[in-house]
Amino acid sequence: MTPDSSVSTSPGAAPEIVIYTSAICGYCVAAKTFLKNQGLEWREVRIDLDIAERERMMARARRTSVPQIFVGETHVGGYDDMMALHRKGGFLPLLQGAGA
Repeated sequence: MTPDSSVSTSPGAAPEIVIYTSAICGYCVAAKTFLKNQGLEWREVRIDLDIAERERMMARARRTSVPQIFVGETHVGGYDDMMALHRKGGFLPLLQGAGA
């Protein structure tokens, strides 16, 4: 939800969460609701408003569907992928800088 696109590089700082979304996307809403309920902030990139961002998402994720979620440089995947990772106890450690 942060409008700023800068990434914090201070030691111990949590990696930035980036979520690529579009206007009509139930899974995007679900992903943002989950992040909000966890007390997390994220940067949302609307690919339906900017074709260059859509191309960037496809290059980064190698997928065309939304949402696509990144924690730092780690590609988490879509909503189902994020929830599966969370159920296995792997999502929150990513926010502490642990690899996937």
